[in-house]
This record gives sequence, C-alpha cells and structure tokens, in this order.
Amino acid sequence: MKAMVYRGPGKPSWEDVPEPELQHPTDVIGKMLTTTICGTDLHILKGDVPAVEDGRILGHEGIAEITEVGEAVTELKVGDKVIVSAVTSCGKCSNCRKHLQSHCLADEGASGIGWIFGHLIDGTQAEYVRIPFAESSVQKLPEGVSPEDATMISDILPTGHELGILNGKVKAGDVVVVIGAGPVGLAAITASQLYGPSRVIAVDLDPNRIEQAKKFGATDGVLSSDDDWKQQVMGMTDGLGVDVAIEAVGIPATWNMCLEVVRAGGHIANVGVHGTAVELPLQDLWIENLTITTGLVNTDSAPMLTKLLAQRRIDVSGFISHRFTFDEFEEAYEVFTNAAETKALKVIINS
Repeated sequence: MKAMVYRGPGKPSWEDVPEPELQHPTDVIGKMLTTTICGTDLHILKGDVPAVEDGRILGHEGIAEITEVGEAVTELKVGDKVIVSAVTSCGKCSNCRKHLQSHCLADEGASGIGWIFGHLIDGTQAEYVRIPFAESSVQKLPEGVSPEDATMISDILPTGHELGILNGKVKAGDVVVVIGAGPVGLAAITASQLYGPSRVIAVDLDPNRIEQAKKFGATDGVLSSDDDWKQQVMGMTDGLGVDVAIEAVGIPATWNMCLEVVRAGGHIANVGVHGTAVELPLQDLWIENLTITTGLVNTDSAPMLTKLLAQRRIDVSGFISHRFTFDEFEEAYEVFTNAAETKALKVIINS
C-alpha cells in the first residue's frame, strides 16, 4: 500500500509500505476513506517530537471502513465506517478510569501516552491502518454525517473544546482571547459558542485567518503584527484583561502574549504543541492567582460533539479549505505547510 512516511525532519515521503496486520485481539484493520494533516504533523517534521522514528507512517485523524477485526472485537464488524480517534485507549487502566485517556498505560500505550498514531505506531495517512483498542477508541460514523465533517472529530474539535474551553473554564459572560487562529484555534472558537462567552477575540498574524475566525464565532479580531495589539485586546475588556487566554500556536511569543493580557484570577489554557522552552516568570505571576493548564486531548468529549454534529448543532464544514486525493498527498502537505500563502485551514485527503 501507499503511505506518507516520516524520513527525518523536513522529509515526508509518499511511498510503498507493507499493509498492516492484526497484532492483538482488540485490533481492527481499516481502509482509510478520508484523512487530513494536522499542525502536529508539521511539528513532527520540524523535529519537535523526537519520539517519532524514521519510517513511521504519519497521521492521527480520519474515517476508516473496517476490513478485518480481532477475535476479541464484538461490537464492530467488517464494513462499519468509524471515526478514528487521535487518542487510543484501553478503557481499563488506572489513567483511562480517571478520564485521562491521553495517558493510557496499556500495551502500546505503556509509555503513558495515548496519542500513538503517527507517533509511536503507524498512523492514518495511509491506505490502511491498524487501530488498537478499537472498541474503546473509535465511534461509528453517524447516519447523515459526511466523512469529511466527521474527520474534525478525530482531533481538532475535541482538542479545542477540552484543552481550550473546558480547561480554561469558559463560562457565560467571559471575555476569551484565542492566540492563533489556525485550525485548533478555530476549533476552540467554535466550541466556545456552547458556553456563552460575551466576547471571543481572535489574535493572529494572518488577516485571512482573522476573517475566518469571525465566521466561526469570534466577535472581534486583532492582528498580532499591530504595534498596539495588546492595547486593542485590553480595550475590549474592562481594562483588567481577559478572563481566559487560549494559546493555540506553540511558540514562546504566543505564550508570552497570553501572559500579557490575562487578568488576575484568570485562566491560561495552553493548547499549542511547544518544541522549545518558554519562560514562566513566576517571580511576577505568583501573586496573580492565575490557573495555567496544559494537556494532551483525551477525546472523551468526542461522543458528545459527534451528537451535536449529527443534530447540526455545530457546523464544521467551514474548516475544510482544500481537497485532495491520496495520490496528491505530497501536494496536500505543500499547501498545508504554506497556509499563509494558500489560505489553507484543514486539507482533506480522500481515497
């Protein structure tokens, strides 16, 4: 089969690889119908995730049609179309029982990391994928929901919801700033609408992404290249700062921006994948009564978000900016990598 393979920093390669086989009774094999590229994949290609080894198949999102099931699988069958979760979980270990599926301890997750697709095991940017712990790690594709839309449930929508909105304790009336209006930042803006903030401010370098953010529910947009970006944000609060600052990029500059605009007693919710150290000026922050959260998505809110998607209570179609076929995978990476020029949000790759 063909797959997108990591060959070192800056070296994705579309090449022939062996088809996956069942390894455990709880596995299933699926034919990938739809997949996508994540900002995390770009971090891997930058060398920010050193655990990814040469030869690893990339990707952790998509929709698969089951072609083979392990002997312990009773609730899924050949032909089922399923949403592949970025996080696999056994559902039984101590971390899974604490709703910390992102740190599943079982078998292949023995490193304590539930995100293993395209990281510790081969991922979804391939014609076929092996899915561990299938019955506790996938959802059946609901009737009437397109595979393209459902792909947003694999990662970005739960990530924005759980790490940005839930960790940030967003509540009715809050003023929220989202630093970084890429796909995950837009997912946080989308999810924020479920909780009634009075204002959602999108901050980004790219004017196109600011305009996109307003389509997803942002009430205001600020260009971070403006010299007075901070004054603009503070002017949209009571002058004391935002209630919740969501960092959705993963670089020191955007982390520092959150520190600059959050109010005393506020929340900073880190969502971005950081590849280099940031400064935590505790000598200044100790007195501010801040709550700072980090995290890897658990995807335990995915079933709820899927129901809302099926009921058309949330709309994710606007995330998809470009479509490709599997034999155009390298072009898809080029477009997504150069999002500022191509205006890419999520690129969909269909089999």
